Amino acid sequence: MEAKKIGVLMVYPVMPYLLEALESRFRVYKPWEADDKQAFLGEHSDSIQAVVCGTAAGANAELIESLPKLEIVSTFSVGLDKVDLVKCKKKKIAVTNTPDVLTDDVADLSIGLMLCTLRQVCAADRYVRQGLWPKAEYKLTTKLSGKNVGIVGLGRIGLAIAKRAEAFGCKIAYHSRSKKPEINFEYFSSIVDLAASSDVLVVACPLSKETYHVVDQNVIDALGPKAILVNIGRGPLIDENELVKALVEGRLGGAGLDVYENEPHVPKELFDLDNVVLLPHVGSATWETRKEMADLVVGNLEAYFSKKPLLTPVE
Repeated sequence: MEAKKIGVLMVYPVMPYLLEALESRFRVYKPWEADDKQAFLGEHSDSIQAVVCGTAAGANAELIESLPKLEIVSTFSVGLDKVDLVKCKKKKIAVTNTPDVLTDDVADLSIGLMLCTLRQVCAADRYVRQGLWPKAEYKLTTKLSGKNVGIVGLGRIGLAIAKRAEAFGCKIAYHSRSKKPEINFEYFSSIVDLAASSDVLVVACPLSKETYHVVDQNVIDALGPKAILVNIGRGPLIDENELVKALVEGRLGGAGLDVYENEPHVPKELFDLDNVVLLPHVGSATWETRKEMADLVVGNLEAYFSKKPLLTPVE
């Protein structure tokens, strides 16, 4: 089959570089340009063999069922929570993602969120811009060096965060589904116990039915008013209502957040809190990494339709 005749549905406009790369090789269907997206999909459903999606919108069961010729889903992300893997497996649809290439960026940003939250970098910046420095010194904050850092999910990204935190003299502990025999960090089978022992708790696990709201009121209360919570995983890993209440009431020391339960909507109660740093889901958002991610998406599609081994298959 000629590449130009292969139909690829791009669920939403991820980035211009990826769109251009896809359009140079495949016939790309762009539903966001249509007045009626459902009618558009219905009209072209028999022409679509591949879906490209990402963190904002994925390939759910309804979309998969509506595309009878679908053979592969290639997601512009490492996370798979927006792809119905069960449905894909049942229909023998290949799935690929973009692991490894975004690990460094997300881990770097995690350290940035720890520093910015503990040292109140963003609030101190606003303090200077508002002309308040001549009136009084900025308040004392808290250092990162030497802190107990707990990591929820010690996969590629979790390990990269641990490596960076160790450089600050931090003591590392972790919680995951099971203890990793090759890892020397202290393991906690209970996330509540990990939180109780942590000055900083970083959430870096994948989102699944099992990890939905894995950080709940019990975990937040175990952290307490001197500890901070950092989330670079997915918003629904944390019970956001409980998090907001704890921060507003002073039961949690602070939070550095890159992800939220209902993106792009962020609880307004957090906007005026100096001990909270809010980012717009930019963990992997550098030119270098997003280009590598896009190249993986395209490379996986090219490999599949050339009957070559996938670059990053999801088993």
